[in-house]
Amino acid sequence: MASMGLTTAPPAVSGGKRLVCRVCQKAFSKAEHLRRHERGHTGSKPYVCKECRRPFARQDALTRHQKLHARGINAKNGSSEINFSPQPTSLNSLASWDTTSASTADPASTSATSHSWDGSHPGDHASDHASMHNVASELDFELVWPDSEDLFQSLMSSDTTDQWQMPLGTLPFPHVVQGMNGMSSGSPNLFDDRRSPVGAIPSGGGHQAVRDVTEMVTSSSSSVTAAVKATSITSVFLDECLHMFFVRFIPTFPILHRANFVFRECTHALLLNAIAIGSLYLGPKDSVAKGEALWRLAHTALSTSWQSLIAHTGPYDACKGVQLMITALLGQIYGALSKNRAIRTTSQVFHPLGFLWARHCGMYDSPPYSMDNLPSIDAPTAEKERQWRIWSAREIQQRALLAYYILDGLVAQTSSDGASSRHVANSLGLPSSEEAFDASTTDEWLTHMHTQTPDQSSFKMIFRSLFPPVGSFRALEYHFSAFSLRVVLEGLQSLTSDFDDNELAVGVPSQSEVRRALAQVHETISMSIHFTAAERLEILLRWHTVCLDTMINSTALARHVCSRYNIIQHVSGGCGIVRPDFDLVKWASSEDARRAVLHAVAIQDIVEQLPRGRAHAVHMPSSLFAAATIYVVFSLAGVATVNLPRNIIWQDALLSHSDLNLGHVDIRPRSGSETKRFVENGNGASSLPLPIGGSVRNLFYELNSMQKLFRCLSSQWGIAHDMEDSIAQWIQLCH
Repeated sequence: MASMGLTTAPPAVSGGKRLVCRVCQKAFSKAEHLRRHERGHTGSKPYVCKECRRPFARQDALTRHQKLHARGINAKNGSSEINFSPQPTSLNSLASWDTTSASTADPASTSATSHSWDGSHPGDHASDHASMHNVASELDFELVWPDSEDLFQSLMSSDTTDQWQMPLGTLPFPHVVQGMNGMSSGSPNLFDDRRSPVGAIPSGGGHQAVRDVTEMVTSSSSSVTAAVKATSITSVFLDECLHMFFVRFIPTFPILHRANFVFRECTHALLLNAIAIGSLYLGPKDSVAKGEALWRLAHTALSTSWQSLIAHTGPYDACKGVQLMITALLGQIYGALSKNRAIRTTSQVFHPLGFLWARHCGMYDSPPYSMDNLPSIDAPTAEKERQWRIWSAREIQQRALLAYYILDGLVAQTSSDGASSRHVANSLGLPSSEEAFDASTTDEWLTHMHTQTPDQSSFKMIFRSLFPPVGSFRALEYHFSAFSLRVVLEGLQSLTSDFDDNELAVGVPSQSEVRRALAQVHETISMSIHFTAAERLEILLRWHTVCLDTMINSTALARHVCSRYNIIQHVSGGCGIVRPDFDLVKWASSEDARRAVLHAVAIQDIVEQLPRGRAHAVHMPSSLFAAATIYVVFSLAGVATVNLPRNIIWQDALLSHSDLNLGHVDIRPRSGSETKRFVENGNGASSLPLPIGGSVRNLFYELNSMQKLFRCLSSQWGIAHDMEDSIAQWIQLCH
């Protein structure tokens, strides 16, 4: 074993020196953290329990272990009161997996926590006896993120309320707190010195107003932090969630750079939102309650401290406010797919602020990383590390803002209220390749960067090429990553959300033009050979959903079905309905309906094909619900069985004659394909034979099967609970 010792690393944020482990080169901000980490290499356990002589590597682990002895003594004495503050580690939070052997880079290493499609939860099958047996051995858990312990102590400390109160300058009240009778002077930062109309209130009234507001802020902060303490959150839980955030969520939504992630360079609010998302990937049932408590704490901090966060600049950030953007983004992703309806509403209300903050901070004008600064593979290690950090900071900033466009498309589909930003005017450039972003070492990153050709194309240019004066179905001549294509697809989704009963809105492309653009995107997906199988399925899942919505607004259609049959639904807000006189039976026999059912079947098939480790993309619930909506409309219309083509040509499934005849195209309609015959059957082509050798689907039976998929999804994304509830009521209608 290599000898242990302290060495210095590049300057940290505070200007001091970080401490580095000589074995694994991991950096720490405090000497005690390094010593604790080194014990993981040496196996040293200097802390010994006086009762059972069991050794531990950490003092806090020994302290928690000794509390178990104390609990046993109290139980023997008949004592019903155990005064521990904070509570010991929750048994359920430890029953799901052993992280001491888990890799931070390999999702398969934590497969015990992922949800399989049989609907089972790993934590649900662990007995209380097994949990009690394992808790003693797991309390001396070596944290993947050692600073999780400090975060835990910070959240649970007695002054937590002060940490999350409104910062200087949040409220426009005069600075008179310290001179008031009965008021504590221990929180001088609550108000600033700016004058306001409150000063015109008579003296007694002004003092009373400030007192009332102070009590309101203190009460609100206390209630939020009390909820966190009540859920028995531990440092192990925080560490576990952050680990799952990186190995489960980030691979499907690559916006943070794991290799260069520094715990202590992040605000508490950002970490809490990341941890809240990570909690969704755990088996124990109480993980959801804990995640919601942390989300509320982060939201309280964000909503009251955004003025200070918007001025924050990280050590390698190109502009201010980046962490504010990422914090809000993660919180809104969690909120948009939450089981808690109040949280979902809050997320939607705060969603447009992200674009405003980005413009205010100048993120759209921030220059990309200059390839001229890219060091050679033989450059000094310190210089390579510094440039890697600079590059990753630029990349994270760009991806976070692009992720806002992805989320915006999803929210627009769910609410049917239109997008918050004009996607086709997006001036941001394409992000770097996933291979470079996923690199775990400096040299690996440099190898990928030196071999890729810089592409300065913007998404505005891409959308312009999707709507050319002369139509074309050629693949787009850009090197897209899976993440970039999702940005493009949500841009097209935002255009479909602007349609109003086939009436063209001002400045919005027609449905035919959007369908033609989608055909080009499909050609691009088909021609891209660098996607993994899972990435291709995820992209196609969203592509089919956007195509389906060009046939009919699936969200408005679902609301119409519920309204017509007096079903209360909580999936989407608003009151938009397809049309008061909309005829479900007539629409189910239309050409658009048959096109929509082909896409719905494809959506279901893709969801069932996705590997377990990737079966939780953020767009999966809304995509599957759109497919279920088409199924129920066909079932209610009495068209329970459909004979599908043997081989589906998606261009024929997407484009009608009117779409093809729009402008001059370089391709002829495939008039004889099975797909076209299926779509046109019933519109002057009823005498044509049905497809031979194709599959037969009973949509009502498939709707029952789909209900189980939502039960599985609900363990990950809580909004699927409300979706499954609507589907259950739809099934009752079809009986």
